[in-house]
Amino acid sequence: MTPLERYVRHLRAERGYSAHTVRAYRRDVELFAAYVAGGVSALTDPEQARAALERALGDPDLFRRVDRNTIRSYLAHLQTGGDTLRTAARKLASLRSFFGYLQREGLLEQNPAAEVRSPKLARGLPEALSIAEVIALIEAPDLSTPLGLRDRAILETLYSTGMRAAELTGLRLEDVDLVHRAVRVLGKRKKERVIPIGGPAVEALRAYLPARETLGHPEHRIIFVNERGGPLTTRSLQRIVVGYARKALTRRVKVTPHTLRHTFATHLLDAGADLRVVQELLGHESLSSTQIYTHVSIERLQEAYRSSHPHA
Repeated sequence: MTPLERYVRHLRAERGYSAHTVRAYRRDVELFAAYVAGGVSALTDPEQARAALERALGDPDLFRRVDRNTIRSYLAHLQTGGDTLRTAARKLASLRSFFGYLQREGLLEQNPAAEVRSPKLARGLPEALSIAEVIALIEAPDLSTPLGLRDRAILETLYSTGMRAAELTGLRLEDVDLVHRAVRVLGKRKKERVIPIGGPAVEALRAYLPARETLGHPEHRIIFVNERGGPLTTRSLQRIVVGYARKALTRRVKVTPHTLRHTFATHLLDAGADLRVVQELLGHESLSSTQIYTHVSIERLQEAYRSSHPHA
């Protein structure tokens, strides 16, 4: 088994990364390995890249020859070829993780990627809807149909809990306690958390669950289903939210399930919620991931000040 294969197994079994994340890490390391073995042509020519990667994976000493200058040169070539700073930063993070693993396993004395400074990125503010926009969005579904009841429950639950799209589509019947108004969520890296759920979302779920049985008579336990009774996918969820946003909102704004997560956090902080409480509700491992929402709230205050104060 190659070092890369052992690393991939480590990400799956020990770190609990999703299949999508593991594939992304593997692609990043493979592209770098092809570059080390084949040079710049491996970044631009798919045929050269395949041949270079085959040589790289057959060379047990390839990664021992890598130093920080190799990585800096690689990142420079990526950006010359059109990669954004954000993409370059992500690929550097993948290499840091991979070489860190090799170092911990005793295959390298040091991590060459740890010595390379990540590109400085401008941190963008997430888009948040106003309360009036959230109400318009949530009230858009037609409650006379089973799918409309489902969609109302989806929108209410997303806004009420701030959960991620994959967390919502993975919800099972036993995860939701409508009596005690709580929902158990399996988040990233299979970490479980319990989130309170508001009254309107509880009522929407109570209205939807009997209608769920008429949608293809599902025999599984996943809560949100498609019109044939199969589990709803994250892609279908995305289409549902985008469709209602186009229908209900007058402002031209890109609305996704993640927009409702941003809105959930922003509205909590606007109302005075503690940042660490919001961190727990969102399932963020680091408080720094949550702190961006304090900037959102400050920005909203500044906008209100500029539009309302005579001497702003």
